[in-house]
Amino acid sequence: MTENPPPPPEDPYGSQPPPSSDPYAGNPPAAGQTPYGSTPPPPPPTGQNPYGAEAYPTSAQPPPVAGAQPAGLGSRFLARLIDGIMLAVLQGIISLATGRVVAGIVGGIIYLGYYAYMESSQGRTLAKQWLNMRVHGASGGNPTMEEALKRNAWAALGILSTIPLLGILTGLAELVAVIAVAVTINSDPLKRGWHDKFANTSVTKEG
Repeated sequence: MTENPPPPPEDPYGSQPPPSSDPYAGNPPAAGQTPYGSTPPPPPPTGQNPYGAEAYPTSAQPPPVAGAQPAGLGSRFLARLIDGIMLAVLQGIISLATGRVVAGIVGGIIYLGYYAYMESSQGRTLAKQWLNMRVHGASGGNPTMEEALKRNAWAALGILSTIPLLGILTGLAELVAVIAVAVTINSDPLKRGWHDKFANTSVTKEG
C-alpha cells in the first residue's frame, strides 16, 4: 500500500511575506521627513547658533551713517588744533592766576572734560561744529559719556606733564599717542583712529 507523502510544512506567516525591519521598505519617507514621520526642525536663521542665542558680532564697528562720509585726517587735525588753541588760552589764564603746576593739572582736567561733555551731549566740539563734523557712538547717535571719555583718555596724559621727570615721559607718551592717532586715521578705510576703535566711535563729515 502506497503511503501518502507528508504535507508541506505550514508557513507561520500564511501567504504574506515576513515583515521587513527596514523602515524605508515599501513606502520611502517623504522629502523633509524622518522614517518615523516627524519633520526635522528648520535650520537656525543666519547669525544665530543652533541654541537660539545671537551670534557674537563679527566686528565691533559702528553702523554706517546715511548721507555722511568719514572725516579725513586734515579736517580732524584742524578741528583739534582750533579746540586746542581755545583751551590753551584758557589754561594760560589759569596759569597766571594759580601757577604752572596747578594750571597743568586743572587744564588737563578741563581738556578731557571739554571733549567728553561736548561729544556726549552735542556729538561735536565747537571746532567740529564749525567744520561740519560729528562724532558717532556705537549706536549711531552721539557717543555715551563712557565712549567719549575712552576716545579722549590719552589727553589725560597732559595732567602729569607738569610733574618733574615724570612730565618728560608723559610728554613723550602724549606725542606718541598723537602720532599713532594720525597714522591709524590715515590708514583706516573708515578713517577711524586707534582711539575711535578703542571707544567704538567714528567721525563723519556732513554736507
